[in-house]
Amino acid sequence: MPERTGRSVFAADYALVAGTAFADFGAEAESCRVSTRFGPPSGPVRRLAYGDLDVLYLARHGERHDIAPHRINYRANLAALRQLGVSTVIAINTVGIIGDRLQPGALAVPDQLVDYTWGRSHTIYDSPAEGLEHIEFTEPFSARLRRGLLAAARAADVQCHDGGVYGVTQGPRLETAAEVDRYERDGVLYLGMTAMPEAALARELGLEYACLSLVVNRAAGRGSGPIHADIEASALTAKMRAMQVLKQFFSRQA
Repeated sequence: MPERTGRSVFAADYALVAGTAFADFGAEAESCRVSTRFGPPSGPVRRLAYGDLDVLYLARHGERHDIAPHRINYRANLAALRQLGVSTVIAINTVGIIGDRLQPGALAVPDQLVDYTWGRSHTIYDSPAEGLEHIEFTEPFSARLRRGLLAAARAADVQCHDGGVYGVTQGPRLETAAEVDRYERDGVLYLGMTAMPEAALARELGLEYACLSLVVNRAAGRGSGPIHADIEASALTAKMRAMQVLKQFFSRQA
């Protein structure tokens, strides 16, 4: 297991790991490069200021948004944050929605997930020298962190759905209509590509982890037009709402 390197001037307790809608987030912020035994993370770790609170930020898909979901070095990303002293990770994901419970542009904090991915490095325990722990994963997301995000949404007067199953697909392609029917039968509400193995690796590394999901489209076969048009029309609205929630959340931690 990667060791914490000690709290440097770049250390922080909280970190954001974000994807599509936040590709340019914190572009002007101070940054540092981190190496891990799993290799380099997706890019430099940036330090953001929320009032008096420092929060680290890592672009999951890289600074140029050119790393596909199945090619992300999830182990290096989370290990790098842990080495910088992070204890709590908020994962920001864009997702599609199955059913009519939420409209594109809404936010959600899922409470369960189903993993449909394959071929990704799903554990830090990849050699006998690292030992082995069978982590408890009944509840894949931190209950405390979920409550904090939902409370921040209420305080910011931003509607945010509590709960629901996040189905993690392989990507980078979107799903077929028949696949979406299958996922719905499985009880999935949201479809995204990045919550696994991220959530499980965070648990193995001892990090609190929860998703703040941006609903940006209706799933394949469920909308009235092209999916990418749906995303273009709603992504900015969802992003602005998420930023309000994050500002309120971090103001409560300072």
